[in-house]
Amino acid sequence: MFARIRRLLSQFFSRSRTINNEPLNKVSLIVIILIDIFILINVFTGLDDISRWHISPTEAYPCYSEWQNYRTKTTQDKDYEIVRLSLPYNLNNKLNFQQNYQRAEAGHLGEVSKNCLQYAGYKDKINDTQNQQIIKNIDQRQAKISNIEQANRTIKTQYDSTLLEKIAGQGREQSINQVGAEKAKQRLEQNNRQISTIKQEISNLKNELLAKVESTNFIAFLKDENQFSEVDKGYQQASFWYPSIQLAFQSLFLLPLILIALSVHKFAQRRGYGLISLISWHLLVIFFIPLIVKIFEFLQVGAIFQFLFNVISTLFGGLLFLINYAYILLIPIIGFGIIQFFQKFVFNIKVQAASRVQKSRCVNCAKKIRHLDTYCPHCGYYQNMECQNCHNLTYKHLPYCKHCGASQDSSVL
Repeated sequence: MFARIRRLLSQFFSRSRTINNEPLNKVSLIVIILIDIFILINVFTGLDDISRWHISPTEAYPCYSEWQNYRTKTTQDKDYEIVRLSLPYNLNNKLNFQQNYQRAEAGHLGEVSKNCLQYAGYKDKINDTQNQQIIKNIDQRQAKISNIEQANRTIKTQYDSTLLEKIAGQGREQSINQVGAEKAKQRLEQNNRQISTIKQEISNLKNELLAKVESTNFIAFLKDENQFSEVDKGYQQASFWYPSIQLAFQSLFLLPLILIALSVHKFAQRRGYGLISLISWHLLVIFFIPLIVKIFEFLQVGAIFQFLFNVISTLFGGLLFLINYAYILLIPIIGFGIIQFFQKFVFNIKVQAASRVQKSRCVNCAKKIRHLDTYCPHCGYYQNMECQNCHNLTYKHLPYCKHCGASQDSSVL
């Protein structure tokens, strides 16, 4: 097994840095590397673009996060806070909530959830000039409270200082504070009463906003269990399949490139076009690198990961580190199976040799040779071996002797 791997690696590096079995010079090698880097960057850029072709779960269900936060909140003001989000600070945006949600569909596959569009429709009804004015009034009063509270903090600082001066027996004319202790206390009480009055006004404005028909309809919609359950189920399902969809589109982007590079490489090898063969080989390797990277990324977040996560969560509770154990066990087994498959069917020496002998090609490098050549003029590989039965020369790597038909022991090849 290790001998085969070493042989494959040797062939890989030989193909990557030679033209017609002659080594590349340093300048040519640098040019090839620069081309590889440029193409690799563009391949990853294309993969990133095509991976966003299908809308993401957050784009398909744009209301989910906001709705979920509302349901989990326990604050008394949560109804006002969710209605307040329907009245954005930026009034320059000409698109309403529904139009903003539907923008995700432009140039993408998939569609936005109808429940979220209905959710946006309720928000658009709330977002009118009267309700905007209520929010402005609330904001103005809250700004007043902030200013008064800042003044109170300043007065409290001076109040503490004047009390110390009074205890020390210092005269008022020598004080560094503008307000005496008695006046400071009176002003603090006055400001606190004003804050209380403004807070009551804010509370009345909030109740007025929540009492609006469009607000009550929106809150009732938010509290509908069936509506949220449908959104939650759709979002979870979309999140589960989205990595698989991304991998499918990325494979759709890479596979044609791989097939074209492979076809060109085989054609160039048959015709003896060394430079084209070298460049197409590099392209083939470059196109395989992102595919392998994306497959490994998928294994960490895709449907397989979710399946293992659900199984282990159900069987072992919080022992989620067992997922890593499962990967450590499964990945080598899968890798071993892939190696065996390629060794037996794709890179099988006997299968390759049989095909090359039929086409009068070198059993090692697949270049065209004459029928009676014992050594390949391209790579110097010896084409024959001695039959174990009749001791005549027969084709190397083929299972039977061409003279006596005796089976050849592959272990001596």
